[in-house]
Amino acid sequence: MANLTIRNLQKGFDGHQIIKGIDLDVKDREFVVFVGPSGCGKSTLLRLIAGLEDVTSGSIELDGREITEVTPAKRDLAMVFQTYALYPHMTVSKNLSFALDLAGTPKAEVEKKVAEAARILELGPLLERKPKQLSGGQRQRVAIGRAIVRNPKIFLFDEPLSNLDAALRVQTRLELSRLHKELEATMIYVTHDQVEAMTLADKVVVLNGGRVEQVGSPLELYHHPANLFVAGFLGTPKMGFLKGKVSRVEASGCEVTLDAGTTISLPFTNAQQSVGDAVTLGIRPEHLEIAKPGECQLQVVADVSERLGSDTYCHVRTASGEALTMRIRGDLASQYGETLNLHLDSTHCHLFDAQGQVIRKAMQAAA
Repeated sequence: MANLTIRNLQKGFDGHQIIKGIDLDVKDREFVVFVGPSGCGKSTLLRLIAGLEDVTSGSIELDGREITEVTPAKRDLAMVFQTYALYPHMTVSKNLSFALDLAGTPKAEVEKKVAEAARILELGPLLERKPKQLSGGQRQRVAIGRAIVRNPKIFLFDEPLSNLDAALRVQTRLELSRLHKELEATMIYVTHDQVEAMTLADKVVVLNGGRVEQVGSPLELYHHPANLFVAGFLGTPKMGFLKGKVSRVEASGCEVTLDAGTTISLPFTNAQQSVGDAVTLGIRPEHLEIAKPGECQLQVVADVSERLGSDTYCHVRTASGEALTMRIRGDLASQYGETLNLHLDSTHCHLFDAQGQVIRKAMQAAA
């Protein structure tokens, strides 16, 4: 079992608060990803869990055992860093076995664990090579193998793919996902890349300014963001936002007049909503399309288009200067400078109040 419990965790440096009271539960065999922009505290949080930073206040428990003040070597955790941190003078085999040799593990057991890690990571032909003879992806696999042989309760990954090229990142991401399933391990992974977060995680923890903005499955956060920050951070391309004001309120929803020059009825309600309240409407690129006659229309001017093969991203601007992105079939594209009328499908719109918090749909609010 490997259940991690974090309560009111705080960390400060020189009077500056970095981690601001985090509560989090990581369940056995979960793949949990910490994601957020640079400086949000995700790597610091991982290092606090690993014991590489001292906790200012709060607690960390592993399977009910308090480990807040326990030294890193005795926490039963293994960390894989952004830099491979391999010993250059040692072979792959010696790099894999070093921690076990240091702990006095019997030779037969060391050989068995190294052989098993090499099998899982397909490192067999590389065992007698030294790190300088390996590619970046191979070095990262050795670093992961070094963690595997320790058989830790939890694997900690600190942006392990950031030094790899784009193609190798995709390949190694798939390998990590398979590794999680094969080992049936608990893993905590830090990244600023929300594509990695969406594709790897069972549970995503979105961090911002040392606080947790939202926790949930990737699709839960994608389809039901709790606030503007989460909505704008998760998704490629990002969600588009349109400013407006509430122009009518009913029990079943509200009407919003956008600064961009159109009025739309939405199935959203909030007990505190009033006519004149400032709101922000959000819509994802895949839910924008050219309007048909009779549909609610938003007039925009086409900017540049990005053709990616299967998809094309058409960037447009509203009369109020707000940027939107429309995702369409790869063989289509808008012409730079042309005027387009877009349809805003109310069933796919998100609505946020003046504080950036989500306004739920009427049926969600009733529930």
